[in-house]
Order: sequence, then C-alpha cells, then structure tokens
Amino acid sequence: MDEQMKSAQKPDHPIDGLLTTTLAKLKEMVDVDVIVGKPIDTPDGTTLIPVSRLSMGFASGGSDFAGKNHKDSAPYHFGGGSGAGVKVDPVAFLIVKDGSVRILPIGIPAVTPAGRAVEMVPQLVDKVIDYLDRQKDKTAL
Repeated sequence: MDEQMKSAQKPDHPIDGLLTTTLAKLKEMVDVDVIVGKPIDTPDGTTLIPVSRLSMGFASGGSDFAGKNHKDSAPYHFGGGSGAGVKVDPVAFLIVKDGSVRILPIGIPAVTPAGRAVEMVPQLVDKVIDYLDRQKDKTAL
C-alpha cells in the first residue's frame, strides 16, 4: 500500500481537532468589520469610516507518547497545545462629505520638535486654503 492510502485510512489525529478549534475561534474574533469599520454618521452629514491594520500570529504543536500498556485502545497518548494572538491598530479614517472622500491618517504622536512640525503641515495647509478662500470671497463681493 502506498503512503497516501495509509494516511487516508488513518483516523483523525488529535492535533486536527486542536487546529480546527483554534482557527474557528480566530475566525469568530476577526471579520471584515475589524479592518474597515462600520460607518459612523455625524449630525452635519459627514460619514466617518474607521480603517485598521490587523496583525495575527498563530502557533500549534504536539507530540505522541507511547502508552505504558500496549493493550490500550490507543497505541499512543497525545499532548499538545495551540495559541494565537490578534492585534488591531487604527490607521486612518475615511471622511465622506458632500460627495468627496478624504483620508485622515492616524499616526503615532511625534516625539521630537521636527516630527511635530511635520505632523502640523496638513493642518497648516488646510488653514491656508481656508484663508485664501475667505480672501477670494471678500474680493468677489
């Protein structure tokens, strides 16, 4: 008999159940709503959609031990375990308002003055644009 036939006839190994249970629990914890969150509607008509990064780790292992008495129903005893970890980091918000979409990244706060200055550039650009728009409106009157 070739190896495929032997393995096909072998009953399920206990590690199969261990892996199946662990993966099922991971699937319960993580779904698409974790990565792209449910939209949040604000009173002014803006919709915020959270976006996250998902990191997962998984390990499993086991060993067969020969039984003391070979008359046991199972010729071996199994010992094993598995573990998993999930980490969710928010990375951005999609902002939908008046038919336009913007992305607002969420970053780790800057520690150095130069890092803080770089972080403030988008806000500064928005303020300059708002100022220029107001000046344009004043001259149009």
